[in-house]
Amino acid sequence: MEVTNKYIVIKTQIDGKPQESDFELKTEPFSLTVKPGSNDIIIKNLYVSIDPYQINRMKTMSSSQKASEFAIGISPGQVIDAYGVGKVIASGDPKFEKDDYVVGIISWGEYSISQGFILNKLDPMGLPLTYHVGLLGLSGLTAYSGFFEICKPKKGEKVFVSAASGSVGNLVGQYAKHFGCYVVGCAGSPNKVKLLKEKLGFDEVFNYKEETDLNSTLQRYFPNGIDIYFDNVGGEMLEAAISNMNMNGRVALCGIIAEYTNAGKRAAPDLLNVIYKRITIQGFLSGDYMSLFPEFLTMTIDHLRTGKIHVLEDVSVGLESVPSAFVGLFRGDNVGKRIVQVSLD
Repeated sequence: MEVTNKYIVIKTQIDGKPQESDFELKTEPFSLTVKPGSNDIIIKNLYVSIDPYQINRMKTMSSSQKASEFAIGISPGQVIDAYGVGKVIASGDPKFEKDDYVVGIISWGEYSISQGFILNKLDPMGLPLTYHVGLLGLSGLTAYSGFFEICKPKKGEKVFVSAASGSVGNLVGQYAKHFGCYVVGCAGSPNKVKLLKEKLGFDEVFNYKEETDLNSTLQRYFPNGIDIYFDNVGGEMLEAAISNMNMNGRVALCGIIAEYTNAGKRAAPDLLNVIYKRITIQGFLSGDYMSLFPEFLTMTIDHLRTGKIHVLEDVSVGLESVPSAFVGLFRGDNVGKRIVQVSLD
């Protein structure tokens, strides 16, 4: 059987801030039948993840494209692979059967063909499928591994989280609070500030857009210094955080969205602080810590079922909404994990 598959591509390389006009919806014939002898898995895409790191794949050149198989460059007109949840239509791979739910690398399209690369059967466990795209997917693993494995927290330590209402930041803050840390976050609107304090339980939250001197702001919220900084932003925020770190402070570099589309915002932290305060700064990718997935899943599901973790999701409907959902990330439109529902189960 053959259908028409719709999918999203870039028209040209994107070296600045993305615009919806940089993308287009394409169509092509797509077979729902597996060729004899093939181990292809044909997937109906249900939910796809919208992540800011993808902009680095869309650039003419980015160092990230050569550093990770997850970040290789995307050419104009090429199918864009992305993390998500789907349902098997047909399979030549004995590990997957028709109607299995799967989670892993699919595409910004209605259908995907996979050879099983970063693809697993999914047991929804009675939870919404969207949870497995964000909270129980790579966003959650990023928050868990970055906080517990890289930052190695101690109870009572003082934690600062930037982009705290984002898909990773909100979870870091919640993990830190339940672990017994003092947690301050920053976000870009009064509504986000209120949400983080009143619903997620952050000790303090500030609107960075209302602050003219980030260094003084952090001194105000951390009069005794910062022990852990979970960085999703880079730029001036990273500089200010380093200036306010305590001895043996730890910094987990998760993302630098402030720098993705503006080369003029490169962070220049005071390296004397780094040396004399013995500050550890480590960049990481969630794929580095897949071995932690079982323990991450166990803890997070337990927190979820006992009401200790709140889920923040921002779900758009329809494949056509992918460009606006992606562009909105760079305006700070989203609250929590941004996901697009491609089709109904």
